Amino acid sequence: MTTNISLCTQGSHQSNNKLFQLNNFITQQLSNSFNSATLLTQQLSNSITQQLYTMNSKDYIYKLIEEGEHQQQDFKFEISDARKIAKSLSAFSNTDGGRLLIGVKDNGRIAGVRSEEEIYMIEAAAKLYCRPNVEISVQTYEVDGKTVLVAEIPKAEQKPVQVQDETGKYLAYVRIADENILATPVHLAVWRQKNSAQGTLVKYTEREQLLLDYLAEHQEITVSKYSRLAHISYRLAIEYIARFVRFGILDICFEHHRFCYRLSREG
Repeated sequence: MTTNISLCTQGSHQSNNKLFQLNNFITQQLSNSFNSATLLTQQLSNSITQQLYTMNSKDYIYKLIEEGEHQQQDFKFEISDARKIAKSLSAFSNTDGGRLLIGVKDNGRIAGVRSEEEIYMIEAAAKLYCRPNVEISVQTYEVDGKTVLVAEIPKAEQKPVQVQDETGKYLAYVRIADENILATPVHLAVWRQKNSAQGTLVKYTEREQLLLDYLAEHQEITVSKYSRLAHISYRLAIEYIARFVRFGILDICFEHHRFCYRLSREG
């Protein structure tokens, strides 16, 4: 009996060992299958994410291109001169901010940027040729195998943002429609008055009233016209008009490549 029990016990151990080995084998196979499935799922997820990113990037860029060039957007085929691109940075900063699409032609066709050097060029424009420096953000987008840069330029808190020209002189620009226009002495006077620590009081003297009376009967006036009308210097005419612009009494208008001043439509 003892021998039989021993043999049965031994057979039972052998059977258990085989079952244990089989269980380990099955567990290992399931684990490998699970890891493979997890890896495959991750790869599929990454692939789908990349495809969605590419689709979203493409849609985003084409949506911007559909807007065309306007006061807050400009297309640049390439950046070959940091000093020239600094004019756009100045104009956007001194107006309402905006963006540059680099690697896009004027007609909206995507040409793509040629190298990372263009990122360096726009950063150089912002830091070397603008005073004060312009803090820009540049994002890279891949569209149909081509690289497009989108540079976002914020509206400046303190104006003017000026650009150093070839002679070393600093000039300020404003953005009007889809053009970068040299800021007028009136713009500079408005910014100077706003930056002044002292308040500016608008006094309706005979000269100021003359300006308002004239504009009540006429659509617009220029600095030269006001200077002659009020018999004051050109410089003083600039200061008077700038005060009215600052307080929202007058609007600065640009038509037919010249600046003029009109009573504010909100006044």
